[in-house]
Amino acid sequence: MIQPLADKVRPHGFDEMVGQEHLVGKNGVLRRMVDSGHITNMIFFGPPGTGKTTAANIIAERSGMTLRKLNATTASLADVKEVIEETGTLLGGDGILLYLDEIQYFNKKQQQSLLEYIEDGRITLIASTTENPYFYVYNAIISRSAVFEFRPVSHGEIKRALERTLAVLNKDENTNVTCPDDAFDALSGAGAGDVRRSIGLLENAFYLAAAGDCNITTELIRSFTPKVLGSFDRAGDVHYDLLSCLQKSIRGSDPDAAVFYLAKLLEGGDLVSACRRLQVIASEDIGLAYPMAAVITRACVESARELGLPEGRIPLANAAVMLATAPKSNSAYTALAKANEDIAQGRGQNVPTHLRSPNFVGYKYPHEYANHWTAQQYLPDELKNAHYYEYGDNKTEQAAKAYWDNIKKK
Repeated sequence: MIQPLADKVRPHGFDEMVGQEHLVGKNGVLRRMVDSGHITNMIFFGPPGTGKTTAANIIAERSGMTLRKLNATTASLADVKEVIEETGTLLGGDGILLYLDEIQYFNKKQQQSLLEYIEDGRITLIASTTENPYFYVYNAIISRSAVFEFRPVSHGEIKRALERTLAVLNKDENTNVTCPDDAFDALSGAGAGDVRRSIGLLENAFYLAAAGDCNITTELIRSFTPKVLGSFDRAGDVHYDLLSCLQKSIRGSDPDAAVFYLAKLLEGGDLVSACRRLQVIASEDIGLAYPMAAVITRACVESARELGLPEGRIPLANAAVMLATAPKSNSAYTALAKANEDIAQGRGQNVPTHLRSPNFVGYKYPHEYANHWTAQQYLPDELKNAHYYEYGDNKTEQAAKAYWDNIKKK
């Protein structure tokens, strides 16, 4: 069987790994744990091609344990039990390290079945996932494991892996294919943080170049590189990360970052989620500081939906920049959250009698009083002194505060 190139050039030590300095660098927490000889159950999570499998291989080699790999997309409990049976043989003398890839595809019952083997020490589990483990991995497994996040690999680090890979290819094929820096940069960027993807692109470019002038060019790379780069899954964490980045950029009043993350969402074809999130932002983060923001955003969203992509990007860009540069207030959002806390604790079950239908006995009709206001209790008795809303320090809310302070003679 032909060995995939990514496996052939896979590092055999932490020093050879690219990226993940926080985990496997000289002071990385994972490296220090392995160096101490303390191998515990672990969960690796992060995007594809960031070194999760490589790290598991290195840990197995360093520990002397027998490594067994299963992929949860195809494995069953019978496969797990077959691995467990090895613990009583010579193969399992130094312990079995089970690397379970894509653990999120095991259902709750399947994941629960692993607990028995983890707790009695028959296996040491390293589970990997591209999803947030706190959403997809059984809590009891998380509580018995150390959780490590693998991050997208930077362009510079991917370039190091590509240079090493090109040397291997030239040696194996007895060729002298060259790749200038700009082409290496293009390959690194095309990987979008995924080392394996960049290596696959290099392999394709290598054989095309070897059949021609033995030079890998940026034009050659672009010929088989998709326009939309990165890991974009509308049902996965990357999608929600982009939406979160969009909102936090607007909340932080950074229009450049706002249009960047909006562009990434729209390049992935996700018009609907972008429209929904911009409307949320208009009310949650701009709120009463600029009440028209919600109206303008709604108009931009309706325009974008009518236009569709790609033209729909234009009104949404207008909305994103407007929201990012608008004054901010979350006073209403915060007030609602405070009220929800009291409701969650069961407070205020009995509303005031004078507010109840049908007769509203004792109710004072504000429009019959000067300035359309009169003092009156509206909250339930046990919450009558509760204070949820605080006026924001923006011009609009301060004007409203000054008005009501005058009316209420505060």
